[in-house]
Amino acid sequence: MDSLEKELKAYHNIEFLDSPEARPIRIISEYSFPEKVFSEEKVDKVIVFFGSARIKPLDTPNLTPIQKEMALYYEDARLLAKKITEWTKTMKESEAFMLCSGGGPGIMEAANRGAYEAGGRSIGLNIALPFEQNPNPYITPKFNFEFHYFFMRKFWFANLLEAIVVFPGGFGTFDELFEVLTLIQTEKMIKKRPIVLYGANFWNKVVNLEYLAEVGMISPEDLDLFRIVSTVEEAFSYIVTELTETHNL
Repeated sequence: MDSLEKELKAYHNIEFLDSPEARPIRIISEYSFPEKVFSEEKVDKVIVFFGSARIKPLDTPNLTPIQKEMALYYEDARLLAKKITEWTKTMKESEAFMLCSGGGPGIMEAANRGAYEAGGRSIGLNIALPFEQNPNPYITPKFNFEFHYFFMRKFWFANLLEAIVVFPGGFGTFDELFEVLTLIQTEKMIKKRPIVLYGANFWNKVVNLEYLAEVGMISPEDLDLFRIVSTVEEAFSYIVTELTETHNL
């Protein structure tokens, strides 16, 4: 009887839950479980850090010259996350923002690390990948999520975000950045969020957004959706100013 009862309970059947037929259940789970945790912990406003998993800390042995140059972004992300977390800790709990990253190494680790060093909590929205992506040790354990579906992970980035800092990165970082820009441009996100592209030298080399406006692929005012900065102080000041005004802090 016990054996038959277990066989009848599909929601206990791991083989079924891992099957193509159960994909809708897995998708719903990746929506419902984070929602439960965020609701219980009263998390409703986050500042998201995007950036490459491949950027290493400056004290990593045997870095090449270009790796050392990119490692400076790790240190800047760590410091900026620390400053933002210290700022949010001065707020009432109902007004405070929480820092959120993609949960992996590189810039994501630097962001969670900065929050940890400031004594704050932070979120990691990890994704199961064949390489590069493992949870970093600085995420607050109860906010350490792992997703299978990119689109559900990106939903949670977008659903709670109030500001974004985008450090140098590759395909994944560009995907996340342009997803948010598209949502704001098309007014799927009703209010404008401050978007910081960190590292003028990097961004001005890898993408010519002004040319998109020049040839009519985007509107000139779309260039106002983001701010390119090169220092921690400039990024911090812009984010604090914009969020203070938006939320009447």
